Amino acid sequence: MMYTHGVASVIDRCIGAVDCCPWQAHAGRVSLRRLEPRPARSRALYTAEQRRRRDSSRWTLVQGVLAPFQFAVFLISLYLVLRYLVTGEGLALAAGSIVVKTLVLYTIMITGSLWERDVFGRYLFARPFFWEDVVSILVLALHTAYLYALATGALNVRDQMILALIAYAAYVVNATQFVLKLRSARRERHAQPLAAGRALGTAE
Repeated sequence: MMYTHGVASVIDRCIGAVDCCPWQAHAGRVSLRRLEPRPARSRALYTAEQRRRRDSSRWTLVQGVLAPFQFAVFLISLYLVLRYLVTGEGLALAAGSIVVKTLVLYTIMITGSLWERDVFGRYLFARPFFWEDVVSILVLALHTAYLYALATGALNVRDQMILALIAYAAYVVNATQFVLKLRSARRERHAQPLAAGRALGTAE
């Protein structure tokens, strides 16, 4: 028994010597706190003040009108571009529709920047919409490249249409981003009264 106790004391001293090592399991002191899963940190899309500014900004309504209008223009233009690529007919209509789509895009980008300035205090790359803005810049660059190719003849007509389709694909990705963000904002808005009710019930 004395021998066993002596061996245990030696082992304890050895463990104590390496107790400061970063590999805690080797030192015999795995912390239960480290084994517990950390709760996911979620950030609200809007603070209460930002939500108030969003609801009072005139650009909120403008964006709400322009977004579906731009999508309608996109669908018409997409049809005209595909028709030209398949049949070779309607070049003027297809090219004109892309120009109109690009002008609408410029309008929604400018008013969207003003909206972002009203709500978040900066014209672009506010934290909640950072990646949406990044893709928006790409979409704008592709549409602008089409206008350049159309004006200078840097690409032949078929390649111009292909470039327009690439710009439209990027636009679809960007539109999907904003739809998902809108759904997130709606879920957040609906969740707040529930959270407030639970907090009130707990306080009572």
